[in-house]
Amino acid sequence: MTEKLITAKQLSRTLGLSVETIWRYTREKRIPYLEIGPRQYRYREDEVIQALAARTAVHEDSPSYQTDRMSAKEFVQLPGEEGYTLQLIDGFLLREPSPTYQHQRVSRRLQQILINYFDEQDRGGEVFDAPLDVYLDECTIVQPDLFYLPSSRPAKANPIDSLPDLVVEIISASTAKTDRICKLNSYQKAGIKHYWLVDLKNRTFECLALKNENYTVLVGLAEGILQHPDFPGLEVDLNTLFAMPEVD
Repeated sequence: MTEKLITAKQLSRTLGLSVETIWRYTREKRIPYLEIGPRQYRYREDEVIQALAARTAVHEDSPSYQTDRMSAKEFVQLPGEEGYTLQLIDGFLLREPSPTYQHQRVSRRLQQILINYFDEQDRGGEVFDAPLDVYLDECTIVQPDLFYLPSSRPAKANPIDSLPDLVVEIISASTAKTDRICKLNSYQKAGIKHYWLVDLKNRTFECLALKNENYTVLVGLAEGILQHPDFPGLEVDLNTLFAMPEVD
């Protein structure tokens, strides 16, 4: 029997099954596996084939676990997948490509602005960036690009089970629908006070605030200096935020 260990993706290609099915069988302990780290699993092909051969049938799930809603408890047992971000929204698994370098550049710049601001306004508060799971309810765990936890609600567990005051999503072509619809609804339902949308393609910055349990746009800019009525003294220069480095 071969001692070579392979990933879930490699195993799925070998067996002609979806990665989602491999994960489901792993969670249900229907196939043998080795856990080499938190949410990191490897497999021996021969052992898996022998285990599956002892069963009468292999049942494929439709993509993204759409047949059955998943709980947060089940979600945290899933293995990570290189090159993708996994999130759970209303019980459905969301699988998206990892961020681009343009995305990370803007995220890093904005994070530094927020860190500097909240260091002065709320010394015990913290600004976090992805990848970091945030628990919203028993069927929703997300990874905001940036979020601010006030000192009154510090992080104490993984996934983060304290409600952020501010969440920022940096929109790319692959995440626009998720950020503007799915996540907006989830953050609104959870009661997160402030939700900011930074659009890379259109170079816009929108600040939504919770008013009467619904989000309202307080600020929306495509250029100039962004200032927010609820965060006095905070300024974001959009030209600098979206600037691309010069190439010789």
